[in-house]
Amino acid sequence: MKTIKVGTRGSRLARAQTDWVIASLKALDASLTFETVIISTKGDEIQNISLDKIGDKGLFVKEIEQQLLDGHIDIAVHSMKDMPSDQSTPLAFSKVPKREDPRDVLALKEGYHALEDLPIGARIGTGSKRRLFQLLKVRPDIVPVAIRGNVETRLSKIEKENLDGVILAAAGLHRLDLTHRITQYLDPKWMIPAPAQGALALQYPQKREDLKALLNQLSDVDSDLCVRAERAFLKGVDGSCHIPIGAHAVLSKDKKTLEMACVWGSEDGSKLKQITLSCSSDHPELLGQKCADAMKEV
Repeated sequence: MKTIKVGTRGSRLARAQTDWVIASLKALDASLTFETVIISTKGDEIQNISLDKIGDKGLFVKEIEQQLLDGHIDIAVHSMKDMPSDQSTPLAFSKVPKREDPRDVLALKEGYHALEDLPIGARIGTGSKRRLFQLLKVRPDIVPVAIRGNVETRLSKIEKENLDGVILAAAGLHRLDLTHRITQYLDPKWMIPAPAQGALALQYPQKREDLKALLNQLSDVDSDLCVRAERAFLKGVDGSCHIPIGAHAVLSKDKKTLEMACVWGSEDGSKLKQITLSCSSDHPELLGQKCADAMKEV
């Protein structure tokens, strides 16, 4: 196989994720050679507008997918939570590799040790409606501050914008060796993560069966089941960045049952619904659709 060109965004996190994929594939076959291709996306280029106001799905993926379609790259490495739920292009995902911690976390300024320590009116930064509205349910006194940027930029805003803390995904901090910046892991029973948070999306042209076979060697059965259920829910409610939406699937110890907690709300946060359902692990997409149907009836 000739040199495999791997497309990714240019952030340190995106490159770390890509480096992990390449190292994992080389561990399987040392004869493989790779070239990393950095691609700028619309979401990277527009930093002064909140994501929900840009009004477009696939903000961080369209340009990369186009490079795949044009044959300029062979594989793309994305964060699965960035991927639109409807994949109608002649591109495909491999089965999901081992997922990182899907939880959200608080990174607080020095002196605070947990959400409970924060004073009334504490300023917390987030660019996510899902995180914001769920946080306000447990701490309605919090003053939200809209922030965007990569992981390092968001952390720096604690000092630069005089914030008491920020909410981030645990996965990004883990992958960047910034676990020491985590003050508190937020319980996914009340801070339900984004669908597929912590999972990677390895994308390739459908016609490339050789790449499918190669990438599927990295798959993790448990992670794949949970992500399939969560993305089926996302598709079922036609989720977008305009509304708060989350899903967190957990496989039972005997691996026979999937249980999933979901949250879905209105754009302004005035309505926020939460349900938890379970299903046989043989049918993860069915669980996602059941949750979507039930949510619409609540």
